[in-house]
Amino acid sequence: MTQRPWVVGNRWDALDGVNPETLPTVSVIVAHYEQPAELARTLFALSMQDYPPELLEIVVTDDGSAGDVRVPDGVILVRQEDRGFRLAAARNLGVRASSGEVLCFLDADTVPEPGYVRALTRLPALLPEAVTVGRRRHADFSGIAGEVPVLEAVTGRDLPEPAWLAQEYARSRDLLDADDRSYRFVIGAVIACSRRMFDETGGFDESFSTYGGEDWEWAHRMWQAGAVLAHVPAAVAWHDGPEWAERSGSGLERANAQSMRLVSSISVSGSAPRGLLSDVPDLVIRLRGTHTAEALFIAVDSMLAAFPLARVVVDSAITPFGGDPRVVVGGDGVDARVVWELDRPVVILDAAWIAERVAGLGVGAVGAVDLLDAEGSSLGVLRSRRAMRRAVRWGTTETFESRRAAADGVFLLRTDPRVEAWVGGWGTRDQFC
Repeated sequence: MTQRPWVVGNRWDALDGVNPETLPTVSVIVAHYEQPAELARTLFALSMQDYPPELLEIVVTDDGSAGDVRVPDGVILVRQEDRGFRLAAARNLGVRASSGEVLCFLDADTVPEPGYVRALTRLPALLPEAVTVGRRRHADFSGIAGEVPVLEAVTGRDLPEPAWLAQEYARSRDLLDADDRSYRFVIGAVIACSRRMFDETGGFDESFSTYGGEDWEWAHRMWQAGAVLAHVPAAVAWHDGPEWAERSGSGLERANAQSMRLVSSISVSGSAPRGLLSDVPDLVIRLRGTHTAEALFIAVDSMLAAFPLARVVVDSAITPFGGDPRVVVGGDGVDARVVWELDRPVVILDAAWIAERVAGLGVGAVGAVDLLDAEGSSLGVLRSRRAMRRAVRWGTTETFESRRAAADGVFLLRTDPRVEAWVGGWGTRDQFC
C-alpha cells in the first residue's frame, strides 16, 4: 500500500519503524560567526555521518565574520555582510544556496553524532509536514582537537542538559502531544524539515535582528500551517559549552527582549498579550447574511463578551459597533488560529463550553466541530487554521477528524430579541431565543 504523505493530527507515531524507501537528498545548513575552531569540529563530524555522502550537501552560511572562513573542499560557503545578529537571514541565505529535498539546520558550535542526519531526516522524508528537533546535549570541548570523533571527545566532559527541555519532551511524549505553545521546544540549532514546507511558509523571519526568538516564531508559523512536530532523541548533537541560561550575558534583559519581540508574532494564550489586541487574532467569528439590527447587536455583543480578543466579521455595519476595532464589516481575509462560521445570529449565555472547544481545536486529532443546538439546528462550524491549511495542501479533510456536538450555552437568536433585557443583564432565555 502506498504511504500517505500525511498523518492525522500530530500522530507521527503512526510511522514508528517505517523508513523511506528512497533516501532523500539532504542539505545541512551550518550557521557560523567568528567560531573557526568550532566550525572545523562540526564540519569534521558531518564528514563522519553514516548518511550516503552522495546524498549529503553541506552549506556553511556566515553572518559577517571578519577575514576568511575556511571550509573543506566540497562544502559550499555563502556569506553576508556584518550588520548585527542576523541568524534568520543567514539561515535563509544558506537554504537558497542549497539543493536538498530535506533541510537540516545546525549551529557551528553544535557537533552531530554519526547517526544524527539519518535519524533527524527520517520523518521529513516520509512526511513533508514534519518538523523534527534533535537532542541538544552539552560538553566542554576545550583542549580537544577538532579531528577527535565526537563520541570520544565528549567522554567525561558532558555538561548538564537543559532540564526544561528534557521535562517537556518527557511530558509531551517527544512532542507527540504537542500544542499551540510547543514551539518553545523547537530549538533552531538542531532542527530539520522538508524544503517544500520551508518554502511554503516563507522561511525564517528576517526582521529578527537580535539574539533569540527567530526559531520559535518560525516553529509556531510552521505549526499553524499544519506542521507535525516531533522530538527525535536519537538525533544527538553536542553544543560546545553550557546551556543558554548558564552562559555569560544571558539574563533578564535578554529574556525580556525575546518575549517582547514574540508577543507581536504569536497570538495564542500564554504567549500573546492578555488584554491588548494582537495583530492576528486567536479567533475570528464570521457571521454571514443580513439580519435584524437587534439580533445582530446581541449576537456580536455576546460573542465579544465571551471572547474579548476575538474579531467578528459581519456583512453589514450597524451603529453601535462603529468605533470597535474588533468588528470588521465585509470580507473573508481575516486570519486566525480558529474560525467560527455562522449563517444565523446566536447568543452566548454561558461561554464555558464553547471556550473550551475553541481552546483545544487543532491541537489533537480534531480539526473541525459542527455545532448544533438541542433541536439539531446548526450553530455554525468551528475550524482550525491547521486543518484548513492541510485541507488546501492535500485536497482532503481527512488529515484531521471532524466532530458534531450539541453546544452548551449557545442558542439561536430570534429576530426580535429584547435588547433592554440583554444590556440590563436581567433577561431570561425566552426573551432572546
